[in-house]
Amino acid sequence: MPKITKRMIDALQIDASRRIYWDSELKGFGLIVLPSGVRSFILQYRNKDGRQRRLTLGRYGVITPDQGRKAAQLALARVLDGEDPVTERRTARAAPLLDDLLDRYLAEHVDVHNATRTRADVRATLTRHVRPRLGALKAAAVTREDVSKLHHALQDTPRTANFCLAILSKAFNLAADWGMRPKGSNPCEGIRRYDENSRERFINADELSRLGQVLHEVETIGLPWRLRQNAKGKHRAKEGNQRVRVNPGALAAIRLALFTGARISEILELRWEHVDFEACTLALPERKGGKRRRHPVSAAAMEIIYGISRIEGSPWVLSAPKDATAHLSIFLVEKAWRRIRACAGLDDVRIHDLRHTVGTYASQSGVNAFAVRDLLRHTNTLMTNRYVQRDAEPIRALSEEIGQRIAEGLATKPIE
Repeated sequence: MPKITKRMIDALQIDASRRIYWDSELKGFGLIVLPSGVRSFILQYRNKDGRQRRLTLGRYGVITPDQGRKAAQLALARVLDGEDPVTERRTARAAPLLDDLLDRYLAEHVDVHNATRTRADVRATLTRHVRPRLGALKAAAVTREDVSKLHHALQDTPRTANFCLAILSKAFNLAADWGMRPKGSNPCEGIRRYDENSRERFINADELSRLGQVLHEVETIGLPWRLRQNAKGKHRAKEGNQRVRVNPGALAAIRLALFTGARISEILELRWEHVDFEACTLALPERKGGKRRRHPVSAAAMEIIYGISRIEGSPWVLSAPKDATAHLSIFLVEKAWRRIRACAGLDDVRIHDLRHTVGTYASQSGVNAFAVRDLLRHTNTLMTNRYVQRDAEPIRALSEEIGQRIAEGLATKPIE
């Protein structure tokens, strides 16, 4: 057995079968030659249990014989310390990727504890921003630098950047609980979040009047088709067919958002069993994704629900158009809202700003902060708030007052 050198390797003939050449100086160090011509340095050893292992150190041409010998010596030193490099390499290869961690995070945390809209937002953010950049990394190998680069790449959209950071931070905390990372190794720790411009947009009286006119128009004759000026042939709207209807369930959801201040996801998840027509209440979550509690609403809000036709076999107040087993999609509501707000000149108003509008009008009415908190079902972190006695009548009165104000603002003259 000669010493493995560059000259010795270059002089070898390639056979039709695999050959192994052992080094004359370092026991266990060898060269394996395949019929394809690939030559790789290997180390053969026995672990502390006496089991024979063969470790591939690297290909000839990528590393030199001297580098291969050095790698073999380092591996043998680890074996003498009781380690098993082959087993460790197999374990590392089988270690979960960040994609695997995120899949488990979604299944065991997000889908269990978060509201429907939050679940959709988390999934969309992971798909668009996190998985393409970091998903293929081993979950245990993701570093603070990796996360920081992702966060920095999204600096032009600070809210999105911070949302990614919050998602990853929670996922890595759970990874430690699940044994996928060491405790205290969260790579998100110490990364400073970007400042976000707070945005509390609400609809003022003039804007509410314009919105009312558009809602009346869409419910009677439809909205104007926003034509493309350069459209030709079949892509142009035909005469007399230049107005478009909006899904009536989406319209009902928008009106309910205005008259109740509920989150749009809460409205879409309303079942008929949550509606008490006699008591004029809706069973709404106390907080996002929380336990439901009977909540007084205005007569105007109940009138909207009275006008919704029940779909046979569907438990939902607002059913999906083609599937009675599913509730109306948030995407249909947002699509309708984009059309409506454009016609009303409210392009910067998000659908969640309808909730802000209710909260603003409630605050302007002069009631105390506790009543506004209960109207919007905000969670107060002070422990003493658990013991605040909630009287339904002030909330009902406040809901009626806000409902009346919204109704007056939406009131329009019939279109001539």
